[in-house]
Amino acid sequence: MRMDVTADLVIARPRAEVAAYVIDPGHDPAWIGGISQAEVLTEPPVRVGTRVRRVASFLGRRIEYVLEVSALDPDALLEMTSVRSPFPMKVTYAFADAPGGTRASVRVEGEPSGLYRLAGPAHAPAVRRSVASDLRSLRGILESGNRGEV
Repeated sequence: MRMDVTADLVIARPRAEVAAYVIDPGHDPAWIGGISQAEVLTEPPVRVGTRVRRVASFLGRRIEYVLEVSALDPDALLEMTSVRSPFPMKVTYAFADAPGGTRASVRVEGEPSGLYRLAGPAHAPAVRRSVASDLRSLRGILESGNRGEV
């Protein structure tokens, strides 16, 4: 069962600031729920081809996966595709000017396998709730000025 989940919200900060924060994998544990570690595996700076290893917990299970930056526009888009994960996925972060700030969106596409496939219809709603929560965390960090460094 293919999954395609998108969430977005407006953050009262300039687009370049929001994008720069999200594009830096060092911030991932601060705003992405369940992420306990994020490590750049390739030479900085982040660019197309950069690989990021994440350790997370999802649906009660520890997962480790590696994403590779497949598209990058520093002020508008970060697209990452899995190169090692429990299931193939693509994560797209997009940023656009909006009244009052920046519309930030996250899209997660993938084909759950193994135990995640068994979760079936429950998988997409869980991902949607998680991504929406992540965006609220991101907004709270950036609007408060507390960068959530870990």
